[in-house]
Amino acid sequence: MKTVLVVANETLGGRALIDAVRTRVAEGDVRFVLVVPQNRPRAGLVVYDDSVFDAAQARVDLALEFVHAEGIEAIGEVGDPDPYTATVDAVHEYSPDEIVISTYPETRSGWLRRDLIERLRDASGIAVTHLVADPDTEGLPFHVTLAVANRTASGDELLEALKAKAQSEADKAPGRLFMVVVPQEGGDGHAARRARTRLKLVVDRLRNVGLFAAGMIGDPDPFTAIMNALQYFRVDDIVISTLAETKSGWLRADLIERVRRTTGKPVEHVIHEDATTAAA
Repeated sequence: MKTVLVVANETLGGRALIDAVRTRVAEGDVRFVLVVPQNRPRAGLVVYDDSVFDAAQARVDLALEFVHAEGIEAIGEVGDPDPYTATVDAVHEYSPDEIVISTYPETRSGWLRRDLIERLRDASGIAVTHLVADPDTEGLPFHVTLAVANRTASGDELLEALKAKAQSEADKAPGRLFMVVVPQEGGDGHAARRARTRLKLVVDRLRNVGLFAAGMIGDPDPFTAIMNALQYFRVDDIVISTLAETKSGWLRADLIERVRRTTGKPVEHVIHEDATTAAA
């Protein structure tokens, strides 16, 4: 079996990369190893390492769900923040027959400014295929919804709203992907663990009803968490789940309208009616 190492980050899901994967599948027995290097957020005063790792892991999870649904054999992992190191580590681990690198066009690609392609060709001695993609202008072959929630993450209201979005496009392939962000309620380890538990609950519920879903924990400030998610992922629309207005700190901070004004994207507000706690 031929092993193809795919290295991508923000261009993961680009048409050129998907076409390349399908072409190699058609050519014969092949498995893919996906490596997604971590990248640092631009928003926020503090960088939370858990969130940085989660963003890369979420890309891996969604990509694997997508290719597995097409019957393609693949595994994936989060790589070193330096794409060269991430690729070389994977070469040593998996001994691929080919490396496929997906980047933005040269004018936008930090990887190309570091001469990544030629350095890998020189260091690995393996065939390196360079693909150029720009999902911001080309679009993606699927719709991506960003769902944001904290204490209401496992509520039925959010689940039903996301199911309705998926059902509205049930006749389209591959349909809609859901990226879930759960902002932390503080910067300590306990807050991160609690956010991760909530994240697992909601992602598991979405997958159990047949939806493509992955997620990450985010900055304690929900607005910053959303801005960082929009850096990591090309998103078509946003769903924000909160408690009722009298109980929600997010609504008191005018989160919904701030996100609408700043992003220019459709924002749906889902109100969780049954919770009795006093924070969003």
